[in-house]
Amino acid sequence: MAFLVLGILLLALKMAEYGTVATWSWWLVLAPFGLAVLWWGFSDAIGLTQRRAMDKMEQTKADRRNRNLEALGLGPHRDRKARHSNPVNGADAGRRAARDPVSAAADETSRR
Repeated sequence: MAFLVLGILLLALKMAEYGTVATWSWWLVLAPFGLAVLWWGFSDAIGLTQRRAMDKMEQTKADRRNRNLEALGLGPHRDRKARHSNPVNGADAGRRAARDPVSAAADETSRR
């Protein structure tokens, strides 16, 4: 990408006949375009382009998975949501104490 930007900049300067670039050879001005083609061919040959595409796809899948788990209430913030969405009110605490006094006492101490 840098070779392409440099080539466009040099081409614009050559066409506008600006500064010392106006006196440069066309081969020198167009060389960054050739280097860009060589770089893209090299990166494709070693698998760099495919690897970046696969990494991007894996990140998209992970983001989608996390978003869906959050929507289902199963994400990493599940415990915090459960605590805040289901607070123990007085009536529920009374029922719990009637069923099992030990766990009701444990709930009371954990809320403190």
